[in-house]
Amino acid sequence: MTELAASSRSFSDESPDQRRPLGASDVRILALSALGGALEFYDFVIFVFFAAVMGGLFFPAELPEWMRLVQTFGIFAAGYLARPLGGIVMAHFGDILGRKRMFMLSILLMALPTLVIGLLPTYATIGVAAPLLLLLMRLCQGAAIGGEAPGAWVFVTEHVPQRHTGLACASLTMGLVAGILIGSLVASALTHVYSDAELMAWAWRIPFLLGGVFGLVTLYLRRYLHETPVFAEMQKNKAASEAQEMPVKQVLREHRGSVILSMLVTWILTGAVVVGLLMMPTLLQMSFGLERSASLAVNSIAIALTALGCVAAGWLADRIGFGKALVCFGLGFGASFGVMGIALHHSMAWLYPAYAVAGFFGGITGLVPGVMVRAFPAQVRFSGVSFSYNLAYAVFGGLTPLVISLLVAQWDYTPTLYIALLGLLACVLGVWLNIREARQRR
Repeated sequence: MTELAASSRSFSDESPDQRRPLGASDVRILALSALGGALEFYDFVIFVFFAAVMGGLFFPAELPEWMRLVQTFGIFAAGYLARPLGGIVMAHFGDILGRKRMFMLSILLMALPTLVIGLLPTYATIGVAAPLLLLLMRLCQGAAIGGEAPGAWVFVTEHVPQRHTGLACASLTMGLVAGILIGSLVASALTHVYSDAELMAWAWRIPFLLGGVFGLVTLYLRRYLHETPVFAEMQKNKAASEAQEMPVKQVLREHRGSVILSMLVTWILTGAVVVGLLMMPTLLQMSFGLERSASLAVNSIAIALTALGCVAAGWLADRIGFGKALVCFGLGFGASFGVMGIALHHSMAWLYPAYAVAGFFGGITGLVPGVMVRAFPAQVRFSGVSFSYNLAYAVFGGLTPLVISLLVAQWDYTPTLYIALLGLLACVLGVWLNIREARQRR
């Protein structure tokens, strides 16, 4: 992975004025980017919080409940499978035309399908066309989100001093996690306000209609952002012209080691987000008989602590290095979810503290974007991060819900054991990064 080291040095050398502190302009960019990311991620994930309701509305009533759930998670997973194509296309033009333009486009492509989902007729009205239309909207959402997170990480990284990369990426990731929290809170509120019959009849549409409005608000907010200094310098030096022949080809030809590393850390991120946060309320209801309101409440606490953990992880990485930070949070991540799995089989009284601690160490997700953006040079950074992240998310994030929902019926420990193994992987990658960083300093 020698090209990975070269990419990291390129990143450090090309960033201007690296020793300055974070200024008011940096904070404003981080705040607007994080808020926009939160609203867009809400649009993407609100679907999973209503998985049981959507399954009953968009599939035949005579199907077994577990089959409807698997099919619903399948449609949710389809959004992940569409991410690579959307990410590659947006990243290609982001490396050529600019980061901001794609930053604006992604939110528009997310808001419109979310509004449509809120207006879709159900299976009882139009039959099999209902799940097909739902699938189409999820594919559109997946294409949009494929360019959102990588574009946002590159955008904020190229605005702030390089020595604050960890905190900048983690702050944005905290915003993305906050979008999941907003979804959880909205779902929890609707569950308390409306009965099951009202949710099935019409109230399920509310979160999707809200999401469409949120998306338009985000589009308005992002018009105040400016193009990144790094891309402006690339244009000035005509460096962007090197990317005209399809940046992803250069990524695959010259930066394969960086791609492998980025895909592995993304795998860890999918475990924390998809299994640890998004699927957990449904899994707690299925495997342990927890009521919907209780599962959403404890999930909201865990998500809030994950957001705090993201900032803590990014702050730590800026001070001790990404390798050591990855080991620290990897140990906590794997151990805390392992303990949570054991605790759930002995006493539900341990659920809240165990899930809270596990949620904090889920903040390991805040380290992932920093590792990725440092692995690619500016000319192909957007494409490199987007290709690696979205391909890994399509594979691991797309297939994991189906596999976990099938295996958990056989063994309740499946979700927490899966996350514990990813924590071990994080430790291995952290040790490798630490060794590589030590060699570079010699």
